[in-house]
Amino acid sequence: MTFKHETRLFLLALGAGALPAAVACGLLLGVPGLQHGQLPPTRPYLLAVAMVVSCLGAALAARALVVASLRRIAGVLSALREEDFSVRLPPARPDDAFGEVARELNLLGEMLREQRLGVIEASALLRKVVSEIDLAVLAFDADARLRLSNPAAERLLGKPAPQILGLRAVDLGLEACLEGSVPRTLATGFPGGAGPFELRRTTFRERGLPNVLVVLTDLRRALREEERQAWQSLVRVLGHEINNSLAPIQSLAQNLQELLARRVTSPGGGAEGAAAPSLAPPLAAQDPEEINEDLAAGLAIIERRSAALARFLAGYAKLARLPPPTFAPVDVTAWVQRTVALEPRAAIQVVTGPNVRVAGDADQLDQLLINLLRNAVDAAGETGGQVTISWQASATSVDLRVTDEGPGLCTTSNLFVPFFTTKPEGSGIGLVLSRQIAEAHGGSLTLGNRPTAPGAEAHLRLPR
Repeated sequence: MTFKHETRLFLLALGAGALPAAVACGLLLGVPGLQHGQLPPTRPYLLAVAMVVSCLGAALAARALVVASLRRIAGVLSALREEDFSVRLPPARPDDAFGEVARELNLLGEMLREQRLGVIEASALLRKVVSEIDLAVLAFDADARLRLSNPAAERLLGKPAPQILGLRAVDLGLEACLEGSVPRTLATGFPGGAGPFELRRTTFRERGLPNVLVVLTDLRRALREEERQAWQSLVRVLGHEINNSLAPIQSLAQNLQELLARRVTSPGGGAEGAAAPSLAPPLAAQDPEEINEDLAAGLAIIERRSAALARFLAGYAKLARLPPPTFAPVDVTAWVQRTVALEPRAAIQVVTGPNVRVAGDADQLDQLLINLLRNAVDAAGETGGQVTISWQASATSVDLRVTDEGPGLCTTSNLFVPFFTTKPEGSGIGLVLSRQIAEAHGGSLTLGNRPTAPGAEAHLRLPR
């Protein structure tokens, strides 16, 4: 049989006092003088009863004191469990055992109160941020049921939260959000948006249970802004280049019209009586042969400018029509040696690296490296310097570097701007095309001045 804690405490206290009382009573009753009538016969029994009653009262008082202290502690712990941090134990002596317990419980309650206040403020801020951001945020439990959604998600799904919370992802048309790799672009349409959307997904635990957090970003606005900026850049570049060619063509065409007018009105030119432009000099001032030479020179300039404009448009079309790479194993050593042999203007120093392969389109990688070597040879030719190509490999990538001992780069801000060039005969698309090829292969291309020597360095990184 198991007694309650307070019952055991009472019996222990009673037993602790009853044993000495019983011994004292036995001693009193065994005193020899009591049998000879020196004391009234009832006096020893009354004394024994008084001792028993006092032991019983002391046990009850000890029980009440301990039980009351434990119940006060239990009350504070219950309040803490209910997240009521205002309940405190009364202060006690600092050197008292119960006082130490009271002080520690009060400090624990104050600490939990501050932590709870911080959690409430952080949760309120998080709810405010989630409700205000223009991203659809949804949380699903282990059964793929929707447990949380923000206003952006409600607008995307076209229903308020009470109508969608608790529904399965398949019922909401969101089953694709819970599977597949992330981040990725999702082309699925919803009642509140046609997409495309950028899908991001992560997991978290709430009350020990796994949950999936899904974030959908509407890419239309960002794409429209990027498209607008791209059109502005395109129109600016096209307008600049076309005007540069059309302006001299228009001026030369006007001058040629004047020359033709002089020719038809000059002696031996036929069509007598045709009026010459008012700005033209007197007819006798220029020989017909000279007019023919001017006509030929003007037409030659028009032809050159037209050809330059045609090359410009062809270059832009080349940028726009870059096909996706066809991946196959490419041996880096053979690739470098093959490309170096295509540049006959200079002896390029090859620092042989490790024998590795990359996955890529051999033709596009050839074009990329040809552009880099051509730029390096052009730069090194200005100073008579050397061009060096080298590569290194890590567990995840291959780093190829083309360095030259030329004059270096004046500025690096416009290197990858289409049609920007500092060369008289340059097209301004070589580096842009090279970077497009590198990024299409999952790599990167950077160009800058060498940190410890004159010249420039192109750094190409391709994944293995």
